[in-house]
Amino acid sequence: MSTVSIKHPKGFRARRGLNWGFIGLLYTSFYMCRYNLPLASDSIRHQYGFSLEQIGNIISATTLAYGCGMIINGLITDRIGGKKAMLIGAAGTVTMNFLFGVASFASLLWLFVAIRGVDGYLQAYGAPGMVKMNAAWFAHRERGRFSGIFGFMINLGRLGINSLGPALLAGFTIFGLMSIPPLHWRWLFWAPSIICAVVAVGMALTVKETPEEAGWVGVIADDTGHDTGAVRATFRQVLRATVTNPVVWVTACAYGCTGGVRSSVDYWWPIYIKDVYKLDIHSADFKYIGFLLPIVGSTGSLIAGYVSDIVFKGRRAPVAAILYFLETAIILLAAQFHTANSAILFLVLISFTVNSTHSILGSAAPMDIGGRRFAGFVFGLIDSFQYFGASLAGHFLGKLLDKSMSNYFYFMVPFGVVGGILMLTILGRVTHVATPAQPTTGDAT
Repeated sequence: MSTVSIKHPKGFRARRGLNWGFIGLLYTSFYMCRYNLPLASDSIRHQYGFSLEQIGNIISATTLAYGCGMIINGLITDRIGGKKAMLIGAAGTVTMNFLFGVASFASLLWLFVAIRGVDGYLQAYGAPGMVKMNAAWFAHRERGRFSGIFGFMINLGRLGINSLGPALLAGFTIFGLMSIPPLHWRWLFWAPSIICAVVAVGMALTVKETPEEAGWVGVIADDTGHDTGAVRATFRQVLRATVTNPVVWVTACAYGCTGGVRSSVDYWWPIYIKDVYKLDIHSADFKYIGFLLPIVGSTGSLIAGYVSDIVFKGRRAPVAAILYFLETAIILLAAQFHTANSAILFLVLISFTVNSTHSILGSAAPMDIGGRRFAGFVFGLIDSFQYFGASLAGHFLGKLLDKSMSNYFYFMVPFGVVGGILMLTILGRVTHVATPAQPTTGDAT
């Protein structure tokens, strides 16, 4: 195994770490504002008498709006810059999470669906902004490792809400001095929005969009063939450079398969575990799953990123293909066992594989393909397909689960198979896009 050592000027890594720290923490808080819904779903359906299909409608509204927003907002992000985009997303999700909590007094399904749909669209400013900024701060052969860190920050948000949520519902004590009684589920939306608002202020005051803005000129080259420092592009340039690249579309379709499995686990595991194995949100096993899923998922993200950088020399497709087929085998095995311990084990293993493909195809590959000029739209386009796939795990999976919980794992199988096949079709294909005046260059997928 050969390693790659990329030398940077003294002080650069520290400044990049500070930059990435605040960007990552803000995106972490976005996930706390997103994965509060799975923890609240059971309380919502019992309070208002909603079916699982109706809960699935809320999920589908969120994911469809997010997917559409990724395309639109990715294009806008390449025009306005990543920092502004992330701050727009932060302001939006803070507002919508507050309103979702307020909507608990109205008990109207359409209102929950509408608010969560708007929240999905506004959150879709966050990821393109983050990836665009980091495309300017990380060289090509560093991006797999960045994708691992990206996955870690996402899962830190999930771990945060999986820890905070049960505490809010059960009550807790602050430093042994102040006791907080059990709170209504609406606080699962209000508390994360407060955290997101605080972090957004820190990000606004600290982050620089490019190394050049922070005084590091010429440190990270633009791998799309433009002068170092250029990060903005016209809509025409972005569209012409991106939509004609077949690798973009194959990667996007495969990423849709990631979304189908990932949302099946992330949005539905609390209800599945509770209904099938009678583990409620206050049980030790429930909290154990809430801890393991993001931790193991983060491990998968980090390992996949390093393997794609070091072993496969920046190529993402071979690693993703292996992971998709491994995931399929795990899902099929999961459907054959019917104990709480086996369910926990297989959910955790699926989380490992799906978070691995999520990180390398959702962050490293778009930066590889788009570089600093086009990363926002390329990421938005590819990631939108993840959420189109995820939308199937809302309404349709909810409808299947209303019929039988035994449909849960079998629903995920086709996504793993198709994802693996798609990745096999682009092994060795060139990834970087370029404007019409520039030849296509770069490493293979």
